[in-house]
Amino acid sequence: MIDEKEGIIMRKFIPLSIPNFEGNEKKYVDDAIDQGWVSTGGAYITKLEQEMAKFLNVENVAACQSGTSALHLSLVEAGVKPGDVVLVPPLTFIAAVNPVKYQFAIPVFIDCDDSFCLDPIKLRSFCEEECEWDGEVLKHNGGTVKALVVVHVFGNMADMESIMDTAKKYNLKVIEDATEALGTHYTEGRYAGKYAGTIGDFGCYSFNGNKIITTGGGGAVTSNNPSTVDHIRFLSTQAKTDPHYYIHDEVGYNYRMTNLQAALGVAQMEELPEFIRRKQKNYEKYKELFDGFEYGALMPFREGTSSNKWFYSINIDRSKITAAMREIIIACHDKGFETRAIWGLINEQKPYEGEETYKLEKAPYYASRILNIPASTQITEDEIQYVAEQVKLLLGSLANG
Repeated sequence: MIDEKEGIIMRKFIPLSIPNFEGNEKKYVDDAIDQGWVSTGGAYITKLEQEMAKFLNVENVAACQSGTSALHLSLVEAGVKPGDVVLVPPLTFIAAVNPVKYQFAIPVFIDCDDSFCLDPIKLRSFCEEECEWDGEVLKHNGGTVKALVVVHVFGNMADMESIMDTAKKYNLKVIEDATEALGTHYTEGRYAGKYAGTIGDFGCYSFNGNKIITTGGGGAVTSNNPSTVDHIRFLSTQAKTDPHYYIHDEVGYNYRMTNLQAALGVAQMEELPEFIRRKQKNYEKYKELFDGFEYGALMPFREGTSSNKWFYSINIDRSKITAAMREIIIACHDKGFETRAIWGLINEQKPYEGEETYKLEKAPYYASRILNIPASTQITEDEIQYVAEQVKLLLGSLANG
């Protein structure tokens, strides 16, 4: 629009990643309210689980309160106990690692590769060089290495072939954090056609407000063993053995999704293929606009995969630009669009100071360089053009300054 007083073009602010409700969301939520099923029971929860299972080509999915609760329940089901060791990434959202602490287990941080995901070479070398293997159990500093958490960062698939080879050799449970990667799948290789979250022992999903589909809050979990998912669902509803007489044989959790959330989710699942198509199309437009830019490069996604391309990342050339990331983010905000730095390394956060790390090189390298740019499914081509132009102008001015 045009501000007549100032005679300049005024743009609406372009957010980083916001929900898109252009389908049956209101209709289904109203229906759930009309039925009176608004809490942790109702037909929409079952419907969402069925639609997720169909989309992912798995037998069973349990809807839960959040991606974090999905990860926690997976660790519980994997048998992770106090004192056990869990191998985790340093460059991801802290929720991927906090559930390890919930179990009073010990995280060991393994470096990432250029996909931002767990480095399979360093994973293998850690198991070979830093652990003892007796043919059944892997030990590290006296603790049993029980599991590893693999995060498919920004919708980029980790190198699951190599990771699964190591996990199988050393009897490790693999928990896939696919909270950012719903719809990402392999197109080549051993796992061609397999979706993120369906390759390891457990797969976890998030429906937070900034994800490719949302239920406001909410998540889901699947497993390569359908009966395991049934038990996870049981644990998520306070482990009621006899719901009529309130008999509980295990410690359970209040981790079940509500029917109102699931109603949103059912509508969002109907739109997921279109949302993925838009994400991929918009990424290609950004790729075209940043092609040949000397002060930053748009990060690629793994070959042999089809990514949902949830987030887009600019790798800033720090040999030419020394400005603090906060300065860059504020300058972008002043130009009318939201950007975000990649996360601070988890091993440097207060709750994890002093925890063991292994050959961290790529994680700190990328932590100081990655800028996420607007990626909502509603973003227009004109807005993409504007964001790219302004980012290039800004970085160019900082390099020359």
